[in-house]
Amino acid sequence: MSFMGTIVPKQDEENQPTALSEKVFAQLQDYFAGRRTAFSLPYKFSGTEFQQQVWAQIAKIPYGQTVTYKDIAQAIEKPRAFQATGRAVGANPLSIIIPCHRVVGSSGDLTGYAFGLEMKKSLLKLESSL
Repeated sequence: MSFMGTIVPKQDEENQPTALSEKVFAQLQDYFAGRRTAFSLPYKFSGTEFQQQVWAQIAKIPYGQTVTYKDIAQAIEKPRAFQATGRAVGANPLSIIIPCHRVVGSSGDLTGYAFGLEMKKSLLKLESSL
């Protein structure tokens, strides 16, 4: 199963869904139906230590809330690295599950999202952040 450019659990040799791929699909369906506010899926990232710190911080952003790139940089104790933080946010391999759409510019403006600002706006609206 391909999810926004990232491979999520592959099907088995007989092209049947695995238990994990079915869990991913069910949780995404629930999220888009407004019945799920967090995901409980196993994942392991491949990225730099900095990226992993940023992604771990993004994973902590509560449903329906937003934070700025600067907030994340400060939370990982790299207060001047907000531009690098932005690049790490953009490299997030599990959009929605690791909710990078909840990261906004310092003024609260919707900025940068790999799948476009309209998608970001739609996701935030779904979560009632807009």
